[in-house]
Amino acid sequence: MTQKYLNGLTHTIIGSAIEVHRELGPGLLESIYEKCLSHVLKQKGFQLLSQQKVPLVFRGLYLDCDLRLDLLVEDSIIVEIKAVDCLLPIFEAQLLTYLKLLEKPKGILLNFNCTNIFKEGQKTLVAELYAQLTKGY
Repeated sequence: MTQKYLNGLTHTIIGSAIEVHRELGPGLLESIYEKCLSHVLKQKGFQLLSQQKVPLVFRGLYLDCDLRLDLLVEDSIIVEIKAVDCLLPIFEAQLLTYLKLLEKPKGILLNFNCTNIFKEGQKTLVAELYAQLTKGY
């Protein structure tokens, strides 16, 4: 898996989200956008998992805490879908934690409750960010 591959996949995922948003617009539930985006990505031939459980082990203890990511595309990019007024830092923290726990290289945070996903409704995060943010703790 190369950076070029991940960047191309990221571009395709965001483009697909724009397609969904263009057809549906803002104002629907996150679950609807998730199902529609999944459908578009599957039509394009991508493998994905939806509502995948995120395992959490603390000092050897498996915690059944029902963490679930929205989409995992091609076993490499986690996509978290929101339909909120604005993207909050806690959403980024959640995605970065999922990246760390699942050891995935990249994540995309999408907010469908906006006028333009490309300009204001998406944020791409990479796993290295987690290490940088937690450095010094």
